[in-house]
Amino acid sequence: MAATKDDVKEFIKNMSLMEAAELVKELEDELGVSAAAPVAMVAGGGAAGGGEAAAEEEQTEFTVVLDGAGDKKIQVIKEVRAVVSGLGLKEAKALVDGAPATVKEGVTKEEAEEIKSKLEAVGASVSVK
Repeated sequence: MAATKDDVKEFIKNMSLMEAAELVKELEDELGVSAAAPVAMVAGGGAAGGGEAAAEEEQTEFTVVLDGAGDKKIQVIKEVRAVVSGLGLKEAKALVDGAPATVKEGVTKEEAEEIKSKLEAVGASVSVK
């Protein structure tokens, strides 16, 4: 007797999060496809799996955004030039004047926190996204 779609769905619903992840991995390897979005939905669908799914999808790239220059605008411009390589005085001033503006994209969490602390040390308000 052939299994119906409903039988397959019921079978998957009764799997643990780890079993479902292994099944998806095996199907990806066997069929040569990627199921990144459906994996997130399957993992998020289980009542106990919500926290584990969030941990697996931890953000690896961050964006540092200058929200405001504060009172020490000149020091902020100097620090922006130091942080962003190849940025001239005119470009750094335009970036600071145009706040909120992106200072640097695609950086690690450690680098983003370092940039944030340097800019905040000279009076700027900064956020990391």
